[in-house]
Amino acid sequence: MENPDFKRSIRSFVLRQGHLSTAQQRAMDEGMPKWGIEYRPEAIDLEQAFGRAAPKILEIGFGMGGATAEIAAANPDKDYLGIEVHGPGVGNLCKLIAEKELTNLRLMRHDAVEVLDNMLPDGCLDGVHIFFPDPWHKKRHNKRRLIQSPLVAKLASKLKPGGYFHAATDWEDYAIQILEVLNGNADLENTADGYAPRPDYRPLTKFEARGIKLGHGVWDVIFRRK
Repeated sequence: MENPDFKRSIRSFVLRQGHLSTAQQRAMDEGMPKWGIEYRPEAIDLEQAFGRAAPKILEIGFGMGGATAEIAAANPDKDYLGIEVHGPGVGNLCKLIAEKELTNLRLMRHDAVEVLDNMLPDGCLDGVHIFFPDPWHKKRHNKRRLIQSPLVAKLASKLKPGGYFHAATDWEDYAIQILEVLNGNADLENTADGYAPRPDYRPLTKFEARGIKLGHGVWDVIFRRK
């Protein structure tokens, strides 16, 4: 008989301790009341949350938030909801929002799976970004990878027809897995023949640019909701 203690639901993260600097803590304390959305197990009206009607893009796992802030600043006609559990990243993105005076970015510090299950209505999103998720490169840890069939099914249901799902990774075997998982979802279709060229809206990070110079690959996968 299976021990019930070993039954686990899908989670979008593994919590790691990170050092929250004084500046990050201050930015989070000051910023989250203005730009944060608290988790509640009830549907949210995204137009009300942003104060306008505009395309809504979800980003899961924004890390330290540099690329997220850059994308939001370059696309003021779109609204971005970023979800991240790690405090230093949330604090840093709050700091960037204040510095760049961004009005089209909202943050949640919570498990993205619970947000998808309980807060986001079906068909409410125009796009989903998952950039450089933890690759869990050891084979025995591959099962911990974020982009797997159950999560993709949830995300597909939240996309409007024509809405897009964009993942990027610098681990080739994860890229292969992502492509297989997305190809296996009947509600999604590839926008490219295999991997997609990096779209202009996804900025090239310093880490990525350095890796490309060293001959490392980066793979973008972009599918669309049928």
